[in-house]
Order: sequence, then C-alpha cells, then structure tokens
Amino acid sequence: MTGHEGRFRVEGTDGRARAGVLTLERGEVPTPCFMPVGTQGTVKSLTPEDLKSIGARIVLANTYHLNLRPGPEVMQEVGGLHRFMHWDRPILTDSGGFQVFSLARINQVEDEGVTFQSHIDGSRHLLTPERAVEIQTVLGSDIMMALDECPPGQAERPRAQEALDRTVLWLERCASRHADLVTEGARPGILFPIVQGASFPDLRLESLERTLAVGAWSGLGIGGLSVGEPKHVTLAMLDTLEPAMPPSLPRYLMGVGYPEDLVESVRRGVDLFDCVAPTRNGRNGTAFTRHGRLNVKRADLARDQRALDEDCHCECCRNYTRAYLRHLFVADELLGLRLLSLHNLAFLIDLAAEARTAVLESGFEAWADGWLERYRAGTVTLSRSLSE
Repeated sequence: MTGHEGRFRVEGTDGRARAGVLTLERGEVPTPCFMPVGTQGTVKSLTPEDLKSIGARIVLANTYHLNLRPGPEVMQEVGGLHRFMHWDRPILTDSGGFQVFSLARINQVEDEGVTFQSHIDGSRHLLTPERAVEIQTVLGSDIMMALDECPPGQAERPRAQEALDRTVLWLERCASRHADLVTEGARPGILFPIVQGASFPDLRLESLERTLAVGAWSGLGIGGLSVGEPKHVTLAMLDTLEPAMPPSLPRYLMGVGYPEDLVESVRRGVDLFDCVAPTRNGRNGTAFTRHGRLNVKRADLARDQRALDEDCHCECCRNYTRAYLRHLFVADELLGLRLLSLHNLAFLIDLAAEARTAVLESGFEAWADGWLERYRAGTVTLSRSLSE
C-alpha cells in the first residue's frame, strides 16, 4: 500500500495558500516548508547542527549520487543515510532520474529504465524504477520519489507526451516494488509520485489524473518545472494543477527555491520546496535579503557595518557585518561561503514560516503582495547600483 491516511493535515487556508503539518516517523514538518538540499549526504559547508540551528525540519539527498558514491553496499553496512550523515530528522530522496538526464555523459532511455555512463568514472549503470525504490530503501529515506522522465522545459508536445507516458509506466512499477518490499518485511519510506506534462496544461491534467489512478498516495511531486521554461509558464502550470489536486495531499514543487518563486508558489497552493539556489548563490557571494539580492563583493560594502538582513536572526546576521563578509570573499576565505550559505537557507526557511503564519492569520494575500513589492524593488535598486 502506497498511501498513508492522516499523514498530512491542513490547518488553515487563505485563498489557495495552505498551512499544514506533514507527520513522518522522524518528526513533524510544518508547511509551507523549504527543504535544504544535501545532494551527497551533506548540505555543502554546513553541519547538521547548523541546519537545526536555523530550523530545518527535513533535508534532501540524491539517489543518483549516493548510488555511485559511496554506493548502496556501504550504505547498508553503515545503517543507512541518517546514521551516516548524523541527521536524525526526516530525509527526502530524489529518485536520481533528473541527474541521469542532466549529468550522465551518455544515457539511453527505454521503457525498461535508463542506461547511463557515470559522470565520475565512466562506468555504465542501469537505473530501473524497481532499482530506484530499492536504493532509496537502503538509504532509509522517509520520503522517496518515484523514478520519472523529466523532459526539457521547452519540450515539444510529442516529447512531453512520451515522457508523461513513460513516467506513468515507471510509477506503476515503483508502486509494485514498494508494495513488495513492505510484504518482504522491509520498511521503505512513503512514496511520492511525480506529475509531468511539460508546459502543456492538458498534459499536466492528464498526468495528474493518471497518477492518481495508480494508487493511494501520501503526497504529490510536481516535476518538470523550473527546467528552462519562463517563470510565467511555471506559474501558469501551477494555476492549472491546483484546482485538480486533492487537498488532502501535500504538494511538493521540485527544484524551486528563489524567494519570489516560493511566495508565488505558496499563493498557488504549494506546500514543499527544495532548491540548490540558496547554497549555490551563497558560495558565489550573493545573499538573499528582504530588500532583494545583495552581492557582498561590492566595493561599497567595504565599510558597511550593518548585518546582511537586520530582521534575520541567523548566526551570520547576529555576529558579522557586510564589511567583514565582503572581506572574506575578496580574500577567498572559506568562512564566507559557509556564512552566506547558512544565511540564505535560514532566509528561505524563515520565509516559508512567515508565509505559514500569514495563512493561519488569514492575511496571506496582503502579506505576499507587500513582501514581493519590497523584495522586487530592492532587487531592482541593487541591480542599478551595480551598473552605475
């Protein structure tokens, strides 16, 4: 059985925005929620203690990377990913399908699965739906994602339809293997299917309908967005899907996590988010603030004694100035990468919590409009100052 009744409860709504709680064996996840990405069993430059200090309730890891290195045999011996990475809260694992399509040197997609060449050493591997579920079970995932085929964001209709059909076929096999593992006495995490359909509204609805027909689910992944299509198309697909998605299931928008995108997506009924953007931007010297993105390498910050964001209470903003952060980046000191990564994740986790409070107080729309206006105005101002 793939569904688990009562795992998710909606505690409040405001328009299409929702506030809920997802209950998992290793803890509760209040929603909306931003989930830090720990692709290879680590959120780059940060410890689990760092993540807990900023309120992270669940993190992501990736099946593709962990299957190649250190491998499922090692993971089995060490007792699973939670013990391996010293994280006792929930973990969601991606199936690895997206990385096969984006990272593998060569891949061949067939109904059986995906044959690909490792980006690490060139070795060849076959990832099937069954194998994706088995690997995630060894990892000890609390939430595992079904193997899907993610077409490019600007895919033509025939390509989008082909990926949709194959994703449903693979989902049926994922669900069957998941059920067999339960029967065999294993304890696989709950399985989320992934809705595809590229940028075609009717295909999105077809994918959702066929996905729901496969089984009783504990949540829904929305895939194939933020992969090259314009942002207005992403939002249009969410507008299309939202009325048709069961309100009792948490909705996970995969790979989306810039501040403005999170707010606009919560407005459209999304509950869970992940993205490498906060840590990647942090490592490159860009900080998220309530007044827009800030490049800390700017020369005019050399004597700026303010915090990155005076409303933020993370370790970075409590203890360090913009001037010091600029110095760290100019001097190529690793501490700068760590502090900005920590801040950006704290910023998004706090932003999701603010959105949740606004929903529960029935003031989401006004809050979202005000927040976005301030953020976008600040981003424009900062962009102008860089060009002057």
